[in-house]
Amino acid sequence: MSKNVIVVLFFLLGLSQAKSQDLGQIVIGTKHSITSNILSEEREYWISLPDSYNDPQSSYKRYPVLVVLDGNLHFRTVATMTNYMSSDVYGSRDIPEMIVVAIQNVDRRRDFTPDKIITVRENNTGGGDRFMGFLEDELLPELDKKFRTAPYRILYGHSLGGLLASHAYMRKETLFNSFIAVDPSFGTWDSETMDKKLDSLTDRSFERFIYIATANWGKRNIRNRDRHVRFYEALNSKCEGKLPAKLEYFEDEDHSSVPVVAFHNGISAIFEGYGISYRDVESTEQLIQHFQELSKRLSWNFLPPEYLVNQLGYRMIQSASDGDRSKALEYFTMNVENYPESSNAHDSLGEAHETLGNTEKALEHYIKSLELDPGNEHAEMKIKELERVN
Repeated sequence: MSKNVIVVLFFLLGLSQAKSQDLGQIVIGTKHSITSNILSEEREYWISLPDSYNDPQSSYKRYPVLVVLDGNLHFRTVATMTNYMSSDVYGSRDIPEMIVVAIQNVDRRRDFTPDKIITVRENNTGGGDRFMGFLEDELLPELDKKFRTAPYRILYGHSLGGLLASHAYMRKETLFNSFIAVDPSFGTWDSETMDKKLDSLTDRSFERFIYIATANWGKRNIRNRDRHVRFYEALNSKCEGKLPAKLEYFEDEDHSSVPVVAFHNGISAIFEGYGISYRDVESTEQLIQHFQELSKRLSWNFLPPEYLVNQLGYRMIQSASDGDRSKALEYFTMNVENYPESSNAHDSLGEAHETLGNTEKALEHYIKSLELDPGNEHAEMKIKELERVN
């Protein structure tokens, strides 16, 4: 097992000298490798962890996994965009924080083609299912052992990677829950092949979300774009309810320029509604219903984010209205119920009880908060204050 640090060197020009000064490193991820028995080779993958991953107060958190094919090409853009869209630093929080896993290529034509391509010369295409076996039976279990993962997984692929992502979406069984297929290369899926694949489709696929981006290649891409539309329309016709999918055409992007904007739109489509503003929440009931609808669409239980509920609670508790201040307890209690291992959730609930005069309850949650995070100075101070009073 090898592990090296991936770094971006940051230089700053000195104010008084023409020389540049190395001020350190900005780390965006780490390199790892795994020996694959399925593929009979060593495979390298790169990892980018969320901002909060190493925060002691977030040690209870588990994170969805985003697997990126052609990782050597897309790791930097996908990792930084995921960080930007989910991080508290930027305040966007449109998507949950995720662990980004970028698979480095060995033979993408072999690994990303689900079907054997018949050519004049012998080739090694058609290894897509073996590669999916590597991802699901070897890599994902390794990630679950090494990192605090949640079993919600997204597969991102461009071109041939998009072909494999589409194929994986159609499989009866897969460990992936959502798919982003960017300008997938459907060149080997003629009408007959696609029809066979669609005929074998089960309702299990419709429990997953798929985003398909198609780019503008001019006249050269009309046939491939038509296949994308045909594929999407066939899925839509076979799905009894509303199809959890989106097809988007980028007239101003070509095959090489579309991945960046398509990833942004694709991950946004998957988590549409996740970044709801506290200003749009009127009650705990509305908030619960909002995330229940999101969870139903994605076939996974996504709880209201802890930071959002905390924000709502403090908004209420700082109100001049006694009714609003009482409602604050509902939000803080929700957080403790959803995130019982969060020191911050117990600390906030303790503060709400203290504000409302419930000192015994406040003390109870401050003590629990300190147990979960012995470094919580606020809880430690409050415990001493309340114990003196009582």
